[in-house]
Amino acid sequence: MSQESELNIQMVDLKSQYERLKASIDKALFETIDSTAFIKGPALQEFEKNLSLYMNCTASIGVANGTDALQIALMALDLKSGDEVIVPAFTYVSTAEVIGLLGLTPVMVDVDYNTFNIDCHSLEQAITDKTRVIVPVHLFGQAADMEHIEKIAHKHNLFIVEDAAQAIGTEYTYSDGSTKKVGTLGNIGCTSFFPSKNLGCFGDGGAMFTQSTELSQKIRTIANHGQAQKYMHTTLGVNSRLDTIQAAVLNVKLEHLDDFVQRRQHVAQVYNESFQDLDDIITPQKEQFSTHVYHQYTLKVVDGRRDELKAYLQFNGIPSMVYYPIPLYEQEAYKQYYVGGKLKNTERLTKEVLSLPMHTEMTPQMQEYIIKTVLYFFR
Repeated sequence: MSQESELNIQMVDLKSQYERLKASIDKALFETIDSTAFIKGPALQEFEKNLSLYMNCTASIGVANGTDALQIALMALDLKSGDEVIVPAFTYVSTAEVIGLLGLTPVMVDVDYNTFNIDCHSLEQAITDKTRVIVPVHLFGQAADMEHIEKIAHKHNLFIVEDAAQAIGTEYTYSDGSTKKVGTLGNIGCTSFFPSKNLGCFGDGGAMFTQSTELSQKIRTIANHGQAQKYMHTTLGVNSRLDTIQAAVLNVKLEHLDDFVQRRQHVAQVYNESFQDLDDIITPQKEQFSTHVYHQYTLKVVDGRRDELKAYLQFNGIPSMVYYPIPLYEQEAYKQYYVGGKLKNTERLTKEVLSLPMHTEMTPQMQEYIIKTVLYFFR
């Protein structure tokens, strides 16, 4: 049997994480099943309370998935058709998808080449009299330059909806030394509990964060068919719930989230130290103002051999992924919204990025094999 077969390397090892937490998760699941309170049961209320404490925010509202969270956030801001929402062009489609679905206009701007996050100069250049919202994405687990973004938003009287789907647990440090969890810096923060996320459930799930009591009540109303009380529908809404079974799983995992982050950070540190002398790749740049929870460990392969390296890794039993291979403005569904030219950094990143296996159950043997394979490729 080959070494790679024995190691069974995966991008994300959900099974091993479950096995490590099995006793606690199974107990929580069986208690929920025994209660038969599958919708809005006690475990959901407990999870929302615990999540608010962890995030240090006024309210956490569980919803069906991260995409719903983004949509409901925009619905809660009373926008009108044609209003513009600025998003990075280098991100997953859901960030822009909900904007188009609501009859709003996604305005796609370039990102910073080093951090993958929205470029503040490009952001400010894109503001018009129709701009209402900025949606910074904390991509791959590191915060966007929020202090700068907040100054821009204040200057132009704009809302901020954070897409923190990949960054739960990330901390942002302001220039005055104060810190906040990403997702609590803007008007509304959104996250996803998709199974592969740093805090993942056993199906779909998401949550929204806000420091505003008024916004939290509005969000809950929209997410519940537009009703604040049964059969009293005061606004157009949707049906988006985090079911109690998923909340039960998340309640257990939330207790381990800081440990999950530390494990990922250790894996990233080993990768960084091992690749630091390679001229052919650039390891992830970490900003001083942000911690990094490494939802993905994403290299830049700068010699034009990204796809060749990916194929070589696959041949040797190592999975890797390209997040994301096509700019948003080149996707067929979004060409109608874009009138500018190619965005330099976004275009370059789509040709260079490659994410290596990253998860909480990575063994030294697995990582050593991955590193040796990458190093051998560039010999």
